[in-house]
Amino acid sequence: MVIQARGLGKKYSIGGRKESYDTLRDAIVNAARNGLGRVRHIGRINAQDDNIVWALRDVSFEVKYGEVLGIIGANGAGKTTLLRILSRITRPSTGSVVIHGRVGSLLEVGTGFHPELTGRENIYLSGAVLGMRKSEIKTKFDEIVAFSGLEKFLDTPVKRYSSGMSVRLGFAVAAHLEPEILLVDEVLAVGDAEFQKKCVGKLENVATRGRTVLFVSHNLGVVEHLCSRVLLIEKGHLVKDGNPQEVIDAYLCSNESSATSVDLRSHPRRDPTAIPVFEHLEIENATAPGKALRMGDGLRVRLEYRMPPDVDGLRVGITIDDLLGQRLVNFSPSHQCPDLLDNAPLAGTIECVIPHLNLMAGNYFITLICSHRGGPLDKIGRAVPLAIGESNVFNTGQIPDRTHGYLFLPSQWTIERSGDSHN
Repeated sequence: MVIQARGLGKKYSIGGRKESYDTLRDAIVNAARNGLGRVRHIGRINAQDDNIVWALRDVSFEVKYGEVLGIIGANGAGKTTLLRILSRITRPSTGSVVIHGRVGSLLEVGTGFHPELTGRENIYLSGAVLGMRKSEIKTKFDEIVAFSGLEKFLDTPVKRYSSGMSVRLGFAVAAHLEPEILLVDEVLAVGDAEFQKKCVGKLENVATRGRTVLFVSHNLGVVEHLCSRVLLIEKGHLVKDGNPQEVIDAYLCSNESSATSVDLRSHPRRDPTAIPVFEHLEIENATAPGKALRMGDGLRVRLEYRMPPDVDGLRVGITIDDLLGQRLVNFSPSHQCPDLLDNAPLAGTIECVIPHLNLMAGNYFITLICSHRGGPLDKIGRAVPLAIGESNVFNTGQIPDRTHGYLFLPSQWTIERSGDSHN
């Protein structure tokens, strides 16, 4: 095993007296004042028990050589804390971890950047902070620059970079580490779509070269695509360890946002440039209300809205996307009843019923889009998860799965005997 974690726990102090971390300088000063035998441990927590919160509690797992392990969970579940312990940024409060091999971390992209230095100078600085030798950085310099796509700005001070440019350069440096173990924390949440594809490609390359990767991400599609095994962490506890599809299914089912009734007024995934229109969303099985949605069942979507008074010609779209964010199907009254919303009230409820949702079993997301003749209004990407279970839709006992695509459609088949056939 390359990693063996046993009973890992990490506690922090909240409120009242703050958590105290002694630096090396503090320890030396303390030793000089009180004698070498009384040096305090670096990182010791000073807090009362009632002010303690456990970010991780009794987490145990093992990782094999060459394994690509995904780690998923809600914000605040303890995923980043776990990686910080494994990368030795912080020490566990309880338990132990044994690691065999050199560890590289992509936890805080852009670590070591100095705003007054140029991109070129910061490549060397950041590389050194991440543990790369100067000769190693020099050998990979051109490759790092090409990956970042910032050749034109290489001699510009980083303080003039946009946040996206800084992230690109930071990831480009960190991605060219060559450790036996790579820890990656949500780096795919930044950068444009083209750069994110580069990042995924780089991680695929690392994985196929036999290195061990621990990958934290909220992008469940990439997790399912890259990882051979996934851990689910909830409120600091390891609750599931298994194959990606099973663990992702468990996460989506347990996630509070997977409820069939969702308040959209403060939805975290609303487009920041949007004019809020959508207020509430309900989805249910239209074929068997109250039961889980299965392949071929009908889907009912009820969408409460409130639009500003100057809207002219309301347009609404409901799309179903896969875990990678690819749009699979779109439903809009504009296609079937184009006049329905022309005289829509300023506030109301729009209902859409899809008689047969012919999607393969799996996990999807519903995205909501709203516009009018004057331009876009509201958009909430991945507004609510949509889980579809398996079903014997053709009454043959043969159940199609996602290896055959995303959609299944009824079809008729016949066979004719040719004239020259033999019995």
